[in-house]
Amino acid sequence: SFADSSLLSERKRRDREERLNIVLWRQPLVTLQYFFLETLINLKEWTIKLWHRRSILVSFLLTLAVLTATYYIEGTHQQYVRYMEKKFFWCAYWVGLGILSSVGLGTGLHTFLLYLGPHIASVTLAAYECNSVNFPEPPYPDQIICPDEETTEGSISLWAIISKVRLEACMWGAGTAIGELPPYFMARAARLSGAEPDDEEYQEFEEMLEHAETAQDFASRAKLAVQNLVQKVGFFGILACASVSSSL
Repeated sequence: SFADSSLLSERKRRDREERLNIVLWRQPLVTLQYFFLETLINLKEWTIKLWHRRSILVSFLLTLAVLTATYYIEGTHQQYVRYMEKKFFWCAYWVGLGILSSVGLGTGLHTFLLYLGPHIASVTLAAYECNSVNFPEPPYPDQIICPDEETTEGSISLWAIISKVRLEACMWGAGTAIGELPPYFMARAARLSGAEPDDEEYQEFEEMLEHAETAQDFASRAKLAVQNLVQKVGFFGILACASVSSSL
């Protein structure tokens, strides 16, 4: 049994080294071959899935055609179209910043300190200076101009400021949660495929879970509790927790 375990460990080590060597600058032909094969397999799977859900696909295409016609046909509805277009790009801007903050691009980029935080600060300062949050639009949010209406002194509240910036904060939080999804799906795919990850910390965590039920220290119990919570709440629970923590 010990010999079989040693052979299995040695084989895993060799397989890991072989996988690490399959990179574009070392084995370009083999890497491109695996890339094209994986792409063909994914295209085949997606085609089969779309064919099984062709009713949903047709409904989506019809909806897209109606929206496209509504966007380009002239009429009195264009003012609402322009409003929705502006809101859409504004939300997409903050979602993109949230994704960048979560991904980081290897630089530790945190877009809350660079964009969302200063935006909230400028709205707060303008609200107390103007004693109102009814900034005319446009030019808000590109430029904050106090409204012409008369307001009583001290009528501005913290809740009014939060309501003014809640869209930007929620979209940024949603973006940070979306940025956490790729590692989740990669780990889920690895677990479903039965492949054992090469991460040593993950292997140590798996060994800790095996002995966590009999462990007495607080750290092991806390890790086990988090593991049980993740298994119970599932994907949407993880997404909600990531959104709340990112927004805070």
